[in-house]
Amino acid sequence: MDDQLVLGPLLRYVDETSAAVWVEVRQPGQVTVSAATGQWEATTFAAHGHHYALVQVEGLEPGSVQEYTVEVGGRTVWPLPGESRPRSRIATLRPGQQLRMAFGSCRMSLPHDEKANKQHGVDALRAYAREMMSAEADTWPDLFLFLGDQVYADDTSEEMQEFIASRRSLDEPPGTELKDFEEYTHLYQLAWKEPTNRWLLSTLPSAMIFDDHDIRDDWNTSAQWRREMAKLSWWPARIQGGLASYWVYQHLGNLSPAERAKDEIWSQIVAAQEAGEHRDWGDVLDAFAARADEHPDTYRWSFVRDIGATRVVVIDSRSARVLEPSERSIIDPLEMAWFGDQLRGDFDHVLIGTSLPFLLAKGLHNFESLSEAVASGAWGKRAAVAGEKVRRAVDLEHWAAFHEGFQEVATMVLELAGGRRGRPPGSITFLSGDVHHSYVAEAHVDGGTRVLQAVCSPIRNQLGRPEAAFLKLLGHGFLSHVTGFAARRSKVPPPVIEWDISRGPWFDNNVATLETQGRGLTMRWEAGATGGADDADDARELEQVADFAIPPT
Repeated sequence: MDDQLVLGPLLRYVDETSAAVWVEVRQPGQVTVSAATGQWEATTFAAHGHHYALVQVEGLEPGSVQEYTVEVGGRTVWPLPGESRPRSRIATLRPGQQLRMAFGSCRMSLPHDEKANKQHGVDALRAYAREMMSAEADTWPDLFLFLGDQVYADDTSEEMQEFIASRRSLDEPPGTELKDFEEYTHLYQLAWKEPTNRWLLSTLPSAMIFDDHDIRDDWNTSAQWRREMAKLSWWPARIQGGLASYWVYQHLGNLSPAERAKDEIWSQIVAAQEAGEHRDWGDVLDAFAARADEHPDTYRWSFVRDIGATRVVVIDSRSARVLEPSERSIIDPLEMAWFGDQLRGDFDHVLIGTSLPFLLAKGLHNFESLSEAVASGAWGKRAAVAGEKVRRAVDLEHWAAFHEGFQEVATMVLELAGGRRGRPPGSITFLSGDVHHSYVAEAHVDGGTRVLQAVCSPIRNQLGRPEAAFLKLLGHGFLSHVTGFAARRSKVPPPVIEWDISRGPWFDNNVATLETQGRGLTMRWEAGATGGADDADDARELEQVADFAIPPT
């Protein structure tokens, strides 16, 4: 096997006439993507001694399907020698097409053996890839939306810890957690290099947004959390490595060619390449990451895509938070204004990707709203200290724990559903992960627009029975009344929108697939299973766990 190809290829942004193919390679040079209708090249760029390329494949026909290969320095590196899986392909979008999209979140990078399967469950992404291989290609999704925790920087596997130990002592901070960009590069290899998942990422376009474990558990929970992190000697390298590697490995491929051309880092890289300048961009990325963390209003990680008559808005609900108790918001004013601009009518469907669920079980929603009020001083200073500890201990930091932002977004959604932002869509659906259980919630909205929350979590990181039982308890109707009463007593205004859980919860490792049908849509959740075979590694199949449908109108 030619070892020039370190990681990839990943098929990222694809539209009607173009596609982006991302790779990490061993040495600097030229990367070529070849298909039936042409060849396209890109020069590598370097960051902290690692070499990457994003090849822009252009001039394709709408609705076309082409197999492709990758060459580095004139040598074919993909497909790998002896590859028996289907050839990687680029399938461009068709004007006005319906959308078929997979989504999910929370996937730990672990071996696919009996021990890991027993502890964390079967990898649903790997099972999904195997199902694709045996299905007709025209049934494959157009896009996979990864909704956070693509990698776990704070909860590492034995393989990752072995790599860390080869560089530094595990007894020195941050111990078994990641420390810097170099360690992130190895974590991405563990996440994306397993052959079956690697094939899926090479042939299925993907879009991604981070959540807390991509950086650290409870990332940006509160102002106190940030102050505590700032005191740690290793934190600057961690946040810089996390955000810089996220830009390289995940965010760059989210962007359209036009958006990429305007990106502040990518435009510098392209200008330097055109001038014949060869340099390592690690220091530039580190400085950019530090600034984006300290001043999140200077860079936007959120993005929007229109596919046929469906708009997909993916919002960053982690890095752009306003955290001081006097003016808390899950997204800052600039991000909120941008988000509002994207919520337009005249689409059949509007999908809102946010790693954190917007609509939780009512008991949990009320509990989080109450926790925000207590931590902000509604019960006095002593209770505020205790409230902050409880918030962080049980992860009470979703949209419900940022009440004003929740109300503002809910109001905008009601405006969209009510026709005040253009022709109302058939559905407005929040797509989320994070909470390690899956469900569907539906809001009570007048008119023909259905407002939904669909959660698919985890892909691979199942909860234990005690945690699952606790979450089921929070969803119980009696508890929702109790927490609702306590929230009202603490002067938390009632939500401007009402909803109920209409399907779930379930706790399997899942991948969900959404398909539009005019102004209707269907969703299904599927889990990986061993099928009862003796070989726990190779026996994988999908079993449907749940479904949901809005009939076409």
